Amino acid sequence: MTHIGGRAARSLLALTTTGALLAGTAAAAHATPEPRPTQRTTTVPTLVARATLSADHLAPGPPSGAKATAANGRTGPFGGQVVPGFSTMIENHDGTFWALPDNGFGSKANSADFLLRIYRITPQWETARGGPGRIRLDRFVSLRDPHRRAGFPIVNEDTRERLLTGADFDVESIVRTKDGTFWIGEEFGPFLLHVDARGVLLEAPVPLPGVQSPSHPTPAGAANLPNSKGFEAMAASADGRYLYPILEGARTDDAQPRRRWIHEFDTRAKRYTARRWAYESDTDASLVADAFTVGRHELLVAERDDFEGEQAVVKRVYRVDLDRRDREGFVQKELVLDALKIANPARIGAGDGYGTGDPFSLPVQSFETIVQLRDGRLLIANDNNFPGNDARVPGTPDDTEIAVVELRRRHVRGNDALVVGHRGASGHRPEHTLASYAEAIRQCADYIEPDLVSTKDGVLVARHENEIGGTTDVAGRPEFAGRRTTRTIDGRAVTGWFTEDFTLAELRTLRAKERIPALRPANTAFDGLYPVPTLDEVLDLARRSRTCDGRPVGVYPETKHPTYFDSIDLSLEEPLVEGLRRAGLDRPGARVVLQSFETQNLRELDRRSEARIVQLIDCAGAPYDLVAAGDPRTYADLVSQKGLRAISRYADGVGLCKDRMIPRTADGRLGRPTRAITDAHAAGLTVHGWTFRRENQFLPVEFRRGADPAGIGDLAGEIRAFLAVGMDGFFTDNPGAGAAAVGR
Repeated sequence: MTHIGGRAARSLLALTTTGALLAGTAAAAHATPEPRPTQRTTTVPTLVARATLSADHLAPGPPSGAKATAANGRTGPFGGQVVPGFSTMIENHDGTFWALPDNGFGSKANSADFLLRIYRITPQWETARGGPGRIRLDRFVSLRDPHRRAGFPIVNEDTRERLLTGADFDVESIVRTKDGTFWIGEEFGPFLLHVDARGVLLEAPVPLPGVQSPSHPTPAGAANLPNSKGFEAMAASADGRYLYPILEGARTDDAQPRRRWIHEFDTRAKRYTARRWAYESDTDASLVADAFTVGRHELLVAERDDFEGEQAVVKRVYRVDLDRRDREGFVQKELVLDALKIANPARIGAGDGYGTGDPFSLPVQSFETIVQLRDGRLLIANDNNFPGNDARVPGTPDDTEIAVVELRRRHVRGNDALVVGHRGASGHRPEHTLASYAEAIRQCADYIEPDLVSTKDGVLVARHENEIGGTTDVAGRPEFAGRRTTRTIDGRAVTGWFTEDFTLAELRTLRAKERIPALRPANTAFDGLYPVPTLDEVLDLARRSRTCDGRPVGVYPETKHPTYFDSIDLSLEEPLVEGLRRAGLDRPGARVVLQSFETQNLRELDRRSEARIVQLIDCAGAPYDLVAAGDPRTYADLVSQKGLRAISRYADGVGLCKDRMIPRTADGRLGRPTRAITDAHAAGLTVHGWTFRRENQFLPVEFRRGADPAGIGDLAGEIRAFLAVGMDGFFTDNPGAGAAAVGR
């Protein structure tokens, strides 16, 4: 890689701006990066209307839920037909909608008394001007099979109307064609069902060739699709000729667990075409929940995880273009809406439970409806899985909710200092989980920081250390008890469980937990929920997200113990660069920074990659690669004027331990600033400080509040003190507080 006027002078233009320099410093010698814009325009999803239907509402009909699983104080049977939320909706021309619940209570075994219906509803909106905020059920169309088209015995086989139930089909998605008939996607087959405007099944259910669920009513061969992973989502072409049903989950015979197939069905020929597209979900476990056509070959796709309430991570809407694929062959995704962060300045629905303030979120387990209304606004809604979900108020079944979101353009002020979510938002969620990274993004981090180690089969994963006894539940897994061992890492004996002794498949069976539970007990509520993420998942989350000022989220990976991993033939550098290339991020201008406490691997990365480089400087000791090579230089030597000039030949910046910038006095207060920032700037290097945390235990005395070491102090005050002496950006466990400190 060619260096013109020093690596930093070349590529810092896209990294960050410099903070204010101390008076009298050699400011002219600092290669000043291009200032971040003082004002940007970004899209802010904003709640403009909301309506709900009580979870306990019963529609006319026979009792239902006799075999439903009791939950949240509700036990069946219920004295009418439960309305368990809406899996999909269709807009009408008069302010009403058709809304389709699913099969009732989750399985064939417990849903035989649930009648499949399409409800015509009228939302009576709550808006900024007020309103009741209720959903009125006007009438319904019963799905039925009087002409015996199903092809198998149904629950109401010998009745005149042959009403269809949740034990016959699991209906999940619906579109209306120009002739007024409905096509419905379901999951037991999976099948496509064609019904007329009265709900009558017009023809035999259409199976998906080569794909079969375990719940298929007439199985032929082994199932290759998990239960409830069929056609949760379906869109239609503008003329209604083609349907685009999407498998909710991955096929069991697919080697790529994040792949979800989009199929094309010709409604005239009544068969599938040869065309299909691969959609890549955010994680292995993410589900495609709904789809809506917005262009000739463009779809809105709702994607969700299975978590609810504050545990939720993925409740998103993406725009996908079927004519554009990435280098891995997946349709390209562009984030339109994160349903876990919707501006709500009018406080519509405030007080209805978790997530109903400003910002508003829809943190329900089954975020399952996306409709682009005729005026361009987006409608989202939920299936409440009655009576099991309680995202809003623990112990109380979730209501059915419909929300209308407007995508508003807003000017936002740019900021000088870069905010890096240290291991995500590790002060709020267990570190190095997608939950932590996503929370950091919602808290306005510019970059998220994964530490990288290797599995036995050479896959890079995000863990602070390769020893995982303190950050996963491995110690409680008897099947892995024999893998506890002692290894020498960077010259120090460490006992525990190590990522390099696990394949990725084995590691993915583990779940993360809070590393410092005594200090952060609130984070233990998330223990045992989230898997260890791969580098690919972290990169994809970043590149498919946006910062609070509308930029792509950056990623700031750190390679951990590279000399050690080289010694066991699991080099970190090659898979890291390859991962960046797969994600399209190994290019000039990409928001990627690579960092390490060692030096030789950074020189190698400088040669291999277009990414920017930051040399980490600890408060004491020396880079282990230098120790191993017999090189006497220490971190103190690296932060000298001569050392910083040497760093500038392969790096763009330095990541300084806080004490290197402003050491503490004997009584624990901030002392006199050193020359480290000034000298780094003089060498053309940007300076990012680490690590800023809000607990008193980590703060200088003057910024502590109270005597409790776990108490929350004045983190913003500490950050501003370091920015005042020229620090350009910082790593923080609490990105929200960090963003507030720089005026966001």
